Amino acid sequence: MPYRLTIVVPVFNEAENLPRVEAAFLDYFKIASVKAKVLFVNDGSKDESQQIIEKICLTNPDFDFISFDQNYGLSAAIKAGFDYTETELVGYIDSDLQTTPEDFNLLLQHIGDYDLVTGVRAERKDDFVKNMSSTIANNIRRAFTNDGMDDTGCPLKIIKTDYAKRIPMFRGLHRFLPAMILLQHGKIIQVPVKHFPRIAGEANFGVWNRLAGPLMDCFAYLWMKKKYINYSVAKHSNG
Repeated sequence: MPYRLTIVVPVFNEAENLPRVEAAFLDYFKIASVKAKVLFVNDGSKDESQQIIEKICLTNPDFDFISFDQNYGLSAAIKAGFDYTETELVGYIDSDLQTTPEDFNLLLQHIGDYDLVTGVRAERKDDFVKNMSSTIANNIRRAFTNDGMDDTGCPLKIIKTDYAKRIPMFRGLHRFLPAMILLQHGKIIQVPVKHFPRIAGEANFGVWNRLAGPLMDCFAYLWMKKKYINYSVAKHSNG
């Protein structure tokens, strides 16, 4: 049976979490509603992440990886994962497993009618500062983008690959995935998913990343929206 879904897992210094990621996906593959595979994107990790990734991929045919030559950031890792995906659907989840792969089945129930399905974290298990800064950042983005999404930062999404590959590369990309699908006249929906505390590793985003960074990115998005070009091909020589 051919793969239908590639799940991109960005990795930056997550050696402690990777064995849990492997176990979680081996469990998920048994219940997945479509045949799925994992694509690790190692974003220039300085710990043992690459060695662990290679061991996982060597022993499990449903895992692949690409590895950057240096750290380029989460947006670059996600975009590279989209670019290297060959299946009709592409998903995204963080390697900290604060969301669970099993909830991809919830998102897959809607992907037939929509071009992006994103999770919205119900009963978030983060501390007060992280929750409040994320709430403020989401409100800022929603005001600029009018995407109607309550939790664009939720690290659990499925996108039709044709749409994902047309998303342009830019810093802050991961915060604007629903808005970028809307620019392509695609349809989006959010679905409540489970959320868990971080067990191992360290978060790579602080208050500055969640507030000042997104605000600056919003102005970049407005410029991009004004300049964005859509086109449809009516006819070509190969049919």
